[in-house]
Amino acid sequence: MNNEIKNIAVLTSGGDSPGMNAAIRAVVRNAVYNNLKCYGIYQGLQGMIDDEFSELGPRSVRNLINRGGTFLKSARSEEFKTKEGRSRAYENLKKHAIDALVVIGGDGSFTGASIFGEEYDIPVVGIPGTIDNDINGTDYTIGYDTALNTVVEAIDKIRDTASSHNRLFLVEVMGRDAGDIALNTGIGAGAEEILVPEEDLGTDRLMESLNNSKKSGKTSSIIVVSEGDQIGKNITALADYIKTNLEGYEVKVTVLGHIQRGGSPSCYDRVLATRLGVGAVDALIEGKKKIMIGISHKKIVQVPLETAIYNKKVFDTDLLRVADIVSI
Repeated sequence: MNNEIKNIAVLTSGGDSPGMNAAIRAVVRNAVYNNLKCYGIYQGLQGMIDDEFSELGPRSVRNLINRGGTFLKSARSEEFKTKEGRSRAYENLKKHAIDALVVIGGDGSFTGASIFGEEYDIPVVGIPGTIDNDINGTDYTIGYDTALNTVVEAIDKIRDTASSHNRLFLVEVMGRDAGDIALNTGIGAGAEEILVPEEDLGTDRLMESLNNSKKSGKTSSIIVVSEGDQIGKNITALADYIKTNLEGYEVKVTVLGHIQRGGSPSCYDRVLATRLGVGAVDALIEGKKKIMIGISHKKIVQVPLETAIYNKKVFDTDLLRVADIVSI
């Protein structure tokens, strides 16, 4: 491919997150600002195989910054994992004279895009879009802040009911492999316990903590549980265990589920997504490839995709200590 970038394409892949539309908007407008053509690829990596391309301009992305989800849609693609699928995708890129690719998504999306870029020598830049905040190399991912606010608002409302009826609520939040949402919302909402996949609290310590809370005069409790936590077979089984071993509380379960993905993005996510989108196009113009645009100490940074994909993000264990201190 010609080293001079003239036409770029942008897609969203994997789970949606609030702020993806703001990132697309920034990519398109920075491309046009620099006299580049920008195409949107609908339905993620699968759309590249199915030739779902559309040229986008500044007015194509108007009124998007406040919308959740992704107007380009998102889909997971088994076909893209095959050489045949990636070959079809490459033919479609050539058909539209695409010189470079911006992929907004998580580590799975980055993995596929990285392999594709290596196979066909196409510059690929990733933008981290996932509510889990589990991508290495960036302090925050697009959608994380909005998800935190959604969860805290929900827990605040649940606490009203818990307090009114002397109930213990187990609230499950997203985070199959990362406990960032559970940890931060647990502290923010004043939870009595926080269960995360990074640290096995164990049933004995959990029950000891709940008994101590009860003896200290607490008449209700909130336990925030990351979906990847390993205590019990699942949150329902954990609730049954607590019911059997703790008297005086009515135990209820609330699974927040996909409500955490939706909604209008927070101001922080809108600004973050805009900065990352602009940074992605800037990087392509600079001739960069196989990198992710992230944020570190409020500065936009360029991180090798391999670092983002294969290095596990460090979990903030000090926040667990903070949670223990303030939950007495």
